[in-house]
Amino acid sequence: MRSAFHHLLSGAASSAPDAPALTYKGETSTYAEVWRIASAAAAQLQTIGVRRGDRVAVYLEKRIETVCAFFAASAAGGMFVPINHVLKPAQVGHILADSAATVLVTSADRLAQLADVLPDTDLSSVIVVGARSDMTVEGIRLHHFTDGQEAGDMPDAVATVDVDPAAILYTSGSTGLPKGVVLSHRNLIAGAESVSSYLGNTADDVILSVLPLSFDAGLSQVTTAFAVGAHCILMNYLLPREVAKLCARHGVTGLTCVPPLWLQLLEIPWPPEAAQRLRYFANTGGRMPLPALERLRELFPGASPFLMYGLTEAFRSTYLDPAEVDRRPDSIGKAIPNAEILVLRPDGGECAPGEPGELVHRGALVALGYWNDPQRTAERYRLLARPDQPWRAPEMAVWSGDTVVTDDDGFLYFVGRTDDMIKTSGYRISPTEIEEAAYSSGLVRDAVAVGVPDEALGQRVALVVTAVATELDPASLTSALRQRLPLYMVPSTILVRDEMPRSPNGKFDRNLIHQEVTA
Repeated sequence: MRSAFHHLLSGAASSAPDAPALTYKGETSTYAEVWRIASAAAAQLQTIGVRRGDRVAVYLEKRIETVCAFFAASAAGGMFVPINHVLKPAQVGHILADSAATVLVTSADRLAQLADVLPDTDLSSVIVVGARSDMTVEGIRLHHFTDGQEAGDMPDAVATVDVDPAAILYTSGSTGLPKGVVLSHRNLIAGAESVSSYLGNTADDVILSVLPLSFDAGLSQVTTAFAVGAHCILMNYLLPREVAKLCARHGVTGLTCVPPLWLQLLEIPWPPEAAQRLRYFANTGGRMPLPALERLRELFPGASPFLMYGLTEAFRSTYLDPAEVDRRPDSIGKAIPNAEILVLRPDGGECAPGEPGELVHRGALVALGYWNDPQRTAERYRLLARPDQPWRAPEMAVWSGDTVVTDDDGFLYFVGRTDDMIKTSGYRISPTEIEEAAYSSGLVRDAVAVGVPDEALGQRVALVVTAVATELDPASLTSALRQRLPLYMVPSTILVRDEMPRSPNGKFDRNLIHQEVTA
């Protein structure tokens, strides 16, 4: 029975010890080997003082030791805090200080970059992976990852309840500083089992992990693989063509990306063996432009497309059954297994089909709240009662902040972020609708629509794009949009960029784009 996060790994190691678990570059480790590494690391964590509930931050590029450190923290009774390896020292320092992490697992070169921020943290120990470090920091003890591996001990058993906190995932906040979402052991296990069930994952799957492990969808590539004993290929993303090469080399059967990455992958040649082997491709982190979805289906004719919607605060919420893609390609589907999705009005009443409302998620995947932020937690996480089921006790639910609408068959459609909606001339406009029209023109590779303050209109629409070709005439795009949108939706400003700003998770950085447009 899985009641703790690390049971995903120990269970697979028990049932299929010799099966390949992780591959990084030219090294492949079996489930038995990964569990041995994680167990030794857990014993080392306990030796240096980690106790139940202590935070263990992991600031490394994606590699086998990174994954092992997550499971080691769980086995030692602590909570793991993944930190995206592309973050700068100031951002890393904020996460370390905010989480009050007592242990940091990192590399020597990354540790050297953090010299100025470490004194402002609660760290008592640093475990260095790879080359040893001779750096000294007052009040912080340095250890090496191999020290624990050579000892090879098993960790002491820690009493763990499945609703105990297991991890803190930091996600971008409206203030610019990342905010921590606290996930329980049950959240992580239920999420892995739910996603792997509707994706149809088995031990025969080979899953490419291309998204950051600090991103809920990136972590999910590892957990869904471990839930069924599949093989996970770790990749630190640099160039689109490397994704296709790894898919061909390892016979990848499952690939999940965010829309900006999918758009890049459509521009590269794919070896026939890579395209033929793929069993499914999945999208998360934003709406997939319909032209891009059509091209992906042409590129991977034997693969099932899974269009998914989720939020860090509840991991995954919905997916569209591939059998429905032809009939409703712009839908985000229905609730994933073991989740309930409601569309509610501001007064708490349930919306009728066709009536926009806020998506509310209830079930085993609802996170515990925001770390050290009871006010924000109370705003997003609230007890929800069902008037039609008076016998049922109110349960915690999360209000997503996303506006959606259902059709008569119960399928959900994304309208927009509540705080991203553009209000102009008395209209409420979804940026997604404008962006979709831009993509359908065939002139742009990336598109982000934002509202700019305007005294007469309230807001006017600005569109930031990158071009498919080497040059793009904004007037040509405006003309194309006039044919696809009502006049009040047509952007008054179109800005062409060489590259679109992205967040560390690969999504478009809407906050930064908005700041640039309004500056």
